[in-house]
Amino acid sequence: MMNFRLFPFLILMLLSFQSLSTAHEDPSYREVQVGVILDMESWTGKVVIRCISMAISDFYTANPHYTTRIAFTTRDTKGEPLRALSATLDLLENTKVQAIIGPESTVLEDKANIPILSLSTSPFSNRNPNLLGIAQDETSQFKGIAAMVDSFKAKNVLVICEDTANGREMATYMARVFQEKNIHVTYTSLISTSDSNQHVREELHKLQTMQDTVFIVHTPPSLASNLFSIAKEMGMMGEGYMWIVTSKTMDLLDSMDTEAIESMQGVVGFRSYFSASRELHSFVSRWRKEYYALNPFMEFKEVDSNGIWAYDAVYALAMAVERVHTATELTSKDLGTNIGTSLLLDEMLRVTFHGLGGEFKLMNGRIISNAMEVVNVIGKGDRRVGFWMTATDEFVKEIKKPNSSSNQGLEIIIWPGGTTGINPKRRMLQTNGKKKLRILFPGSSRFQNLAQISVDPRTNVSVLSGFCGDVFNAAFNSLDYGVGIEVVSFSYKDGITYNDVIKKIYLKEYDAAIGDFTITSNRSLYVDFTLPFTDLGVGIISRNAKDSMWIFLDPLSANLWITTSCFFIFLGFVIWFIEHRTNEEFRGSAPQQLGTTLWFAFSTLVYAHREKLQSNLSRFVVTVWVFVVLVLTSSYTATLSSVLTVQQIGMKEISTGFFHGLSPLGVVNNKLNAVEAWSEKLYAPEDYAKALTTGKVEAIVAEILYIKSFLAMYSGSDFSLIATAPTTNGFGFVFQKGSPLATEMSTQIAKMREDGTLKALEDKWLKHKSAVMSKEFSSPSPKILNLYGLRGLFIISGVSMALALLVSMIELVCEKWHIKDKIKMLRCVLHRSSEIHAHDSDVESTV
Repeated sequence: MMNFRLFPFLILMLLSFQSLSTAHEDPSYREVQVGVILDMESWTGKVVIRCISMAISDFYTANPHYTTRIAFTTRDTKGEPLRALSATLDLLENTKVQAIIGPESTVLEDKANIPILSLSTSPFSNRNPNLLGIAQDETSQFKGIAAMVDSFKAKNVLVICEDTANGREMATYMARVFQEKNIHVTYTSLISTSDSNQHVREELHKLQTMQDTVFIVHTPPSLASNLFSIAKEMGMMGEGYMWIVTSKTMDLLDSMDTEAIESMQGVVGFRSYFSASRELHSFVSRWRKEYYALNPFMEFKEVDSNGIWAYDAVYALAMAVERVHTATELTSKDLGTNIGTSLLLDEMLRVTFHGLGGEFKLMNGRIISNAMEVVNVIGKGDRRVGFWMTATDEFVKEIKKPNSSSNQGLEIIIWPGGTTGINPKRRMLQTNGKKKLRILFPGSSRFQNLAQISVDPRTNVSVLSGFCGDVFNAAFNSLDYGVGIEVVSFSYKDGITYNDVIKKIYLKEYDAAIGDFTITSNRSLYVDFTLPFTDLGVGIISRNAKDSMWIFLDPLSANLWITTSCFFIFLGFVIWFIEHRTNEEFRGSAPQQLGTTLWFAFSTLVYAHREKLQSNLSRFVVTVWVFVVLVLTSSYTATLSSVLTVQQIGMKEISTGFFHGLSPLGVVNNKLNAVEAWSEKLYAPEDYAKALTTGKVEAIVAEILYIKSFLAMYSGSDFSLIATAPTTNGFGFVFQKGSPLATEMSTQIAKMREDGTLKALEDKWLKHKSAVMSKEFSSPSPKILNLYGLRGLFIISGVSMALALLVSMIELVCEKWHIKDKIKMLRCVLHRSSEIHAHDSDVESTV
């Protein structure tokens, strides 16, 4: 049956070549042999050979004065690369061809040292300087595909390529291009044309189980037809899927049968573009007439891009041959044996003319194209939705309006499933046939302002509320997934812990968990968390101290009180020691001197000392001490004011460490300077209040959100947040590992934090009417004054007192030694005087 259909087509081919054989009989023409190597049984081969014949006829009809003629010798490869290599060797050795048209395989590169006009669209085949790519470079569309994927905010794609050397190279190149747009190729599926339907079905099932929505197909039409037929059977051509097909298939879409096109409904593809012209319109009209004349009972198929490129390539080759002959003024009858390979190659690179495909010009051995057509497969054919401009890297609706703002972008695309607006996110959630998200939510949370669940009596649907529920609803609704939610509550009373919930998500029993889940590194190994929607870290909450008659003692630590008192007494002793010998006010009976000394020392506290000091040492010591007193009284006043405003607990004196019942936080106690003596599991705000009110505990360590929730329920005058530490990562929503929802929800949470929505929800549920949480939370804790912080003052004062006392003692010693010397001198004088008188008496008696 197939041979019968091809019979008229083969007759027309023979007639075309027979008309060219007359060139041998005309001695005025010089003939150049050119080889044509194609798979004659394929549709591409039939189209190309027919277009070559039409080009020869049209060119020499338009240029009858040319003295050269191209004579073609064809070889059929039957789709096998080895046959192409064999045909090349035969043409080179026996026919002495000067150029070859058609081979897509790279096996000819090392064998043929003549110009090769290749229909290969791969740039990787152009390794031979003699190879000229007359087809458009297929890599030029990859930037357009990446731009289209990026416009739909998709960050992951699945690539399907033919399992050949060229297919693998294209997959690698495509991944590099996508990476420039921060698009990740999640998986590359390599499928061969010889693979069974079962193997193709297994590959598609593997892709179906993945949560990515965008599929890039870069395969020949024969493989694409089978691929999309099986994909349709598997339900992968419905709503939520995005299929983007390259020109490798779309350029030959018209050659595919009706069933294959029906399976591709909603596919978007890139196709080689040829601008409308009179020549192209005339050529297409002739093609249709001849096709209908030769194939009256066959389905009509338009000429494809390969035929147009082959037509223009023959024109360029015929022009180059004539120019080489004219330039060298050859006269040999057998021009084919004399023409130079390098001359013909150089001339081909210089040829420029306006052909069927537009401006024909080779640059770096490949044809140049500035645009690709973007089409949408609808019905029995396709619909143009715009163009990808390879020169400017942008989409336009019409090429004739490059500077119009309304011309930017693409027309409306009808995607698989018949939808005009693609929702790839919905496809992510429908991977395994799921129509709803199954979400675990605490149904009996003790913190009602954090998590609440109720059932709408009208719809009988569970409704989430509380701070956590409202944050999730606001973030999820803004994503517009179009997927329902099935809420499954869990109760702590049933013995379910948060780690049990994490395990259920990890085992994919549920899709997500919402509530007060602390983000930890260990849990992140099994599930994905969103960004935290609460404050980071933990805090310590304590009961405000009751009014006490001894509150005035709080600003100073005990060691500071004792040290200060000792220094007052020491000051009095130093002043008494210096002054009592010369100052009458420090003399008297022992009780009187003691009273005066203590009075003078303690009166310096209020600067009320009235005793006059006579010694400069005393004045020096008192001056230094008055400065110390000034610093102490000023610091005491400031600290007492702070203590009266916000009650404090000295963290070093706390003898308890606590952690919340379902979120162990004992590890942070050291970071908060709390010493763990015993621990208590507290589950509810009532437990917090009872433990603090009865004095069972002095402080509670918990997540900041728990503390805010607690303070929103109880009076801020009774309890206070006294310390915080950024030691935890806050609360986040839980999703399965690899779920795209985690990233999407994180983005929405970040937006909510920026636009104030998150703060508004926090104020709604966690802000007490009689207290401003932000002020309480940000107020710094005043520090109790201690000896260590003020030790410098006491060192200075102590040194000054010691020096004064030492100097005074030295003076006293010196003074005593000075008196002794005077007495001794007096004794010596008196003793000598008595000796003189005795001597005088002896003299007188002698006389």
